[in-house]
Amino acid sequence: MVVTIKSSHVVKPAKPTWTGRVSLSEWDQIGTITHVPTIYFYKSSPKWPTQSNAIINNLKDSLSHALVPFYLLAGRLHWIGRGRLELECNAMGVTLTEAESESKLEDLGDLPSPEYQYLIPNVDYTVPLHELPLLLVQLTIFQCGGISLGLRISHAVVDGKSALQFMSEWARISRGEPLGTLPFLDRKVLRAGDPPVARPQFDHAEFGLPPLLLGELSNAEERKKKTTIAMLRLTKIQVEKLKNMANEGRSIDSGRGYTSYETLTGHVWRSACKARRHKPEQPTALGVCVDSRGRMQPPLPDGYFGNASLDVIAVSQAGELLSKPLGYAASKIREAIETVTNEYVISAIDFLKNQPDLTRFQDIHALGGAEGPFYGNPNIAVVSWLTLPIYGLDFGWGEEIYMGPGTHDFDGDSLLLPSPNEDGSVILAICLQVAHMEAFKKCFYEDILSNSLQA
Repeated sequence: MVVTIKSSHVVKPAKPTWTGRVSLSEWDQIGTITHVPTIYFYKSSPKWPTQSNAIINNLKDSLSHALVPFYLLAGRLHWIGRGRLELECNAMGVTLTEAESESKLEDLGDLPSPEYQYLIPNVDYTVPLHELPLLLVQLTIFQCGGISLGLRISHAVVDGKSALQFMSEWARISRGEPLGTLPFLDRKVLRAGDPPVARPQFDHAEFGLPPLLLGELSNAEERKKKTTIAMLRLTKIQVEKLKNMANEGRSIDSGRGYTSYETLTGHVWRSACKARRHKPEQPTALGVCVDSRGRMQPPLPDGYFGNASLDVIAVSQAGELLSKPLGYAASKIREAIETVTNEYVISAIDFLKNQPDLTRFQDIHALGGAEGPFYGNPNIAVVSWLTLPIYGLDFGWGEEIYMGPGTHDFDGDSLLLPSPNEDGSVILAICLQVAHMEAFKKCFYEDILSNSLQA
């Protein structure tokens, strides 16, 4: 695909905004602190403005107005020592690029496509962090009249829920509507900047090093192996079959049945172990991302704009996962999720505050290096977008025909998305080593089929 950049704009808040340094919470400074890519595609529509440059001008104008209440995104991050970050609110602005392609939307074929790299802005992490915009947007106009909107947004400033809040409010402004929910910008509700308590209440295995392949002293070799991405769909019937498998034999007294997330994630975990041909005694960890907003006492304010998710882990041996029913894997995942209470979140914050350096918890150091968290072989991480309002982004010219994650190339990264047509099906976006992907696909579907035949 040939994509030509037509223009690039630095978009700043439309009005003066507060300036100064903001302390980030511990959740903002660990895990994924790089820019997360997403992409939206829109077909040409009679609703679209016809005058030249109308779309880019509309996006530019509405973005500048959105950056007034969401002024944190117009700032810059700064390293302040010991692997820690602060956010400088300085209205430096975000980047909006206009591009055009000689291709048509239908030329992209199966989604996600390797061609995304041309449709989503690139971030050069060799540049000093304080020079990088926190949000980069690329509008690409295709020959057929369709467009794509590719974005990268800093995960050190927002999590998925906050990013979607911003996108939704930006679209409302573009449509000429008032804001729906104001962002709540004060990170002190998650004790940002407070001194630590000397002794956290809990041990926090999630901050330790995940298991290594048996016989290996580090994950250096696994980090180097080539990866590939797949989007795998499960129909509503397949999802229900898996839930029935997971809940088989559970009594009424044993509480609520396993959720779609617990079930599907357990199935992904088992399929990965099988595809990677783990020995029965191989330890394996599953990373689970839990939103703490409603688990805090009191709950975080509506519109809390920042990272409020805690990564916890479920741990087992591959042999146990594969020899026991799916419900066993689901139970391990539920146990991990249920550890996330108000007290646990506060304890985890104190644990991190007591760390002399946060470098080893940050993915930016894993880019081409051996530091930073790595949930590749023999481990995996499954993030859920199942309950997030990820679809229906209308800037005034209709909703998208496709929305999805951009390219991600860390072995073990995976994401569960709801079907855009609300038919109950689920999409798994997963990155695995090339050597394991075909076996994973086979295991992923065969286990459902074999159970159906037995039934």
